[in-house]
Amino acid sequence: MLSCDFFYGALKSHGVSFFTGVPDSLLKDICAYITDNGDAANHVIAANEGAAVALAAGVHLSTGELPLVYLQNSGLGNTVNPLTSLADPEVYAIPMLILVGWRGEPGVHDEPQHRKQGRISPAMLDSLEVPWKVLPDEPNAAAEVLAEAVSVARSKSTPYALLVKKGTFDAYKMRKTEQDAFVLRREEAVCKVLETLSPTDVVVSTTGMTSREVFEFRARNKAGHARDFLTVGCMGHASQIAMGIALRKADRQVYCLDGDGAVLMHMGSLAVAGTSGLKNFKHIVINNGAHDSVGGQPTVGLKVDLPAVAKSSGYSWVKSASQPDEISALLAELQKTDGPALLEIKVNRGARKDLGRPTTTTLENKRDFMANLGVQVAS
Repeated sequence: MLSCDFFYGALKSHGVSFFTGVPDSLLKDICAYITDNGDAANHVIAANEGAAVALAAGVHLSTGELPLVYLQNSGLGNTVNPLTSLADPEVYAIPMLILVGWRGEPGVHDEPQHRKQGRISPAMLDSLEVPWKVLPDEPNAAAEVLAEAVSVARSKSTPYALLVKKGTFDAYKMRKTEQDAFVLRREEAVCKVLETLSPTDVVVSTTGMTSREVFEFRARNKAGHARDFLTVGCMGHASQIAMGIALRKADRQVYCLDGDGAVLMHMGSLAVAGTSGLKNFKHIVINNGAHDSVGGQPTVGLKVDLPAVAKSSGYSWVKSASQPDEISALLAELQKTDGPALLEIKVNRGARKDLGRPTTTTLENKRDFMANLGVQVAS
């Protein structure tokens, strides 16, 4: 395995000193190391992967430096536009390194939302005409590949990707963590929300631990899973899935259980949902100021006023809470109010170590959810 200290030092030796991206579970150790050893001027956790490429481009344009962008391969889709229409050698020819966590690598067990992305990641990079190599986990070999990547990126003025397999980096625990400021953790907030809903209400839960916690709540209560759409992939899009359902099912209350990182990733969706006029659209943002599902690196969720953003985006009812009694009271109020409505619930970071994963398949989830909405699904 590669030590994070070794790899970070190797990057520095090549003049790579600016880092940006979206944290990834396979890169959580090196991301944590960068978080601890970088500063605000040299490390920015971006809203989404495409924005990270653009940010890196700005740094290069203003300094001539070779920046590094880190991301999960699921985020390659967000990078397609800036890679092809900004950084490409045929457009502005902007060199950068792209460190890509290879979820769903063929032959390695992974969750369903990662399998196809893992299978096609090399082909995607080839199609984008981005040169790439797998980063070895042996230090000398890794140093050679990194040197080649830096040389090609600079000499050909191109992005260069390094695919990172599971287990490439040694474990590293982040030291820069915020102190707990609230009472509840996310799972407790999720349970409070689900306990208040009526049997006809439907839920769309965001990617990561939130959907896992929704599944386990229903399993513990032997309630079935047909009322919940578990958005296991496509981070940042749960609210638009929920809005699409609300548009066609006016007789149902539709609740989106979202996260701060997901909202920030595609914040423009707040304006679309907020101005929709959908009385049955209820948006709950559980805000812990962290990318909690992939290592706990910080977001700016607790540094910005998300309810104020929602209010200015057209939401008719906007509230924020962190105390248990306050949360319960506002959830009761949310049920009775017309949407589009948004409730922010501020919670502490972290999840229990024995949190399980859904035991049903994504296709079973889809079939049961659609049946609950009265939609016939072909077998």
